[in-house]
Amino acid sequence: MATRTRFYKDVSVVVQGQGHAVLLDGKPIHTPAGAELKLPTLALAEAIAEEWRSQGEKVRPDTMLLTKLANTAIDRVAVHRRTTISQILSFARSDLLCYRAEAPAALVELQHHFWDPILDWARERYGANFACGTGIGFVEQPPDSLDALERALDDYDSFGLAALDSAAALLGSALIALALAENRLTAEAAFAAGQLDENYQADKWGHDFEADQRRASKLSELVEIARFLQALLKVNSTPAIPRN
Repeated sequence: MATRTRFYKDVSVVVQGQGHAVLLDGKPIHTPAGAELKLPTLALAEAIAEEWRSQGEKVRPDTMLLTKLANTAIDRVAVHRRTTISQILSFARSDLLCYRAEAPAALVELQHHFWDPILDWARERYGANFACGTGIGFVEQPPDSLDALERALDDYDSFGLAALDSAAALLGSALIALALAENRLTAEAAFAAGQLDENYQADKWGHDFEADQRRASKLSELVEIARFLQALLKVNSTPAIPRN
């Protein structure tokens, strides 16, 4: 993403209607589509404000993932909510957790150990019983399970869906993304589950520096997505006040 010279000095957070706004020198931030960046919780507004405070002489959008997710929620998800839910469900239809190795035995055991508890949780939490298979063939999922997951996604607002969509794309799993959103997994545990096959191969055959760098970058992104989700869950117990 292109950088630009920092054009503001002060960053503050204020209550605005039922939401919170981040102000730069007293002026609200706007999304790329021109909408005002209004956040649903004080915690998220403060976290985004900190992204803007931490910029140096140059504003680097690539370092502001929380702002990017909020922009996506407002500009895209709020306008195309059903499309976003369909995208998340597409990951569920071919969820990583449902495609199992036949061998070697050590990898099979690792998949059972780390993935089965997530599938069990999804069954208990949503009534979604996902089918698993081995080999390269497509595993058809029960329509009732996908319907149950769709009902669960309907409970999320635009901000939650934006984060879930990003997490599912990064992990290749809607189920791991939901477990992250509902505090069933930490970001680190969710990433380890999503990278299980890759980590097994790297441990067995040796690590590649560039691949390790890509994994580290993805983990950092997932940590920020988890922070975004956690900020959405925090109840506003006190009104926001301007802060420089």
